[in-house]
Parts: sequence; structure tokens; C-alpha cells
Amino acid sequence: MKRREFTLATLATTSTVVGSVARAQGGKFEEGVDYVTLDKRVPADVGPGKIEIIEFFWYSCPHCNAFEPRFESWIKSAPKDLVIKRAPVRFREDFEAQQRMYYVLEALNKVDALHAQVFKAIHVDRLNLTTSDNLANWALARGIDKNKFMEVFNSFGVATQAKRAAQLQEAFKVQGVPALGVAGRFYTDGSLAGSMDRALQVVEYLVNEVRKGR
Repeated sequence: MKRREFTLATLATTSTVVGSVARAQGGKFEEGVDYVTLDKRVPADVGPGKIEIIEFFWYSCPHCNAFEPRFESWIKSAPKDLVIKRAPVRFREDFEAQQRMYYVLEALNKVDALHAQVFKAIHVDRLNLTTSDNLANWALARGIDKNKFMEVFNSFGVATQAKRAAQLQEAFKVQGVPALGVAGRFYTDGSLAGSMDRALQVVEYLVNEVRKGR
């Protein structure tokens, strides 16, 4: 979903912006067309020889929901020199509860078990998971103590991570989600690349460029 759509009073599903058939099927990736180079490099918290990939997402975004299985599959086959992270966006203040939800799952070591389940709860089961209380009750039904959930949700650590995610979102100039940042230098999304499948191909191309020192 595009960032401008989040300023509206509706959360209705919108159509993915798709590029021309020729561009979407082509193998050549162009700066300013398929991806953009950031004006200012974003520091990456990874070790030497590692390349950071960041997925920007929002749990209530239907396009992020559709992309999640594809991205998870891509992660499993990713080369060992990639450090893959997720950053939940905050285009509006009411995004913060779901933003914090991701970091609660991280803190409780529950991302693998429950990250995809949050998407399912919202997009398949049609649950309203936009408040901390609703999220805590949902987590309780999955074996997470509600008091523990709220303690972590309101913790300084989770608040700091949520703030950092919002800063990354601005630093990468995220225009819509899902979107991908590469090596603190490049940004692409489905609108630029033509589709999220092709955006992953762009990421792979950019990773190879980074490996070559370009």
C-alpha cells in the first residue's frame, strides 16, 4: 500500500501499482526506475562482510500479507552473508500498537511461531488487532501471559525499537509497503520494480553490486 493512502480515513484494500509488462519481465534493473539510491547512507548494524536487508511492512497491509510467504521462502534460501531484518512502519500514530507487536514477538522469541499468524488473524480471521489490549488477548489465546505481554509491550526496549523503526522508515524514504532496503544504500518496492517478486530480483542484483564494491 502506498504511503499517501494511509493518510485517508479508510483502510480499504487498494490495487498494487504495477509497471509495464515489458519492464516487469525484463532482466535489466535501472537506478531511478527499479530502485533508488539514497542521498545519505543509513548506518547498518551488521558485522564485516555482511549485507543488511530490511523489509518494511505493516501487519494490516493486504499487500504485506500477500508478500509474507514469498519473503519467508526467500529468507530461507538467502546467502549467509545477508543479515535480514524487518521494520514495521508507522505512517500514522495508530500504527504504533502493531509496530510494537512485532518487537514483543522478537523479545519473547516468538517471531517464527507467531509473525505469520498475526497476518492470518487480521486478513483471514478478520480480527481487530489495532490496540494493545486486543493484541494482548490474541497473544493470551496463544499461550503468552497477558501481564507479561503488556510488560514487554510497554517496556523501554520495545519503545526504543519502535522509534528506531520509524527513523529507518524516514531514512529510507519509504513510500509504501511492503518495501525493501539494501545495505543502507538502496530502496525498492513493488511500485518501482513492477511487482514484489521482481523487487526481490532487484535486491539480489543490488547485493551482487555491493559484493563487487560498487
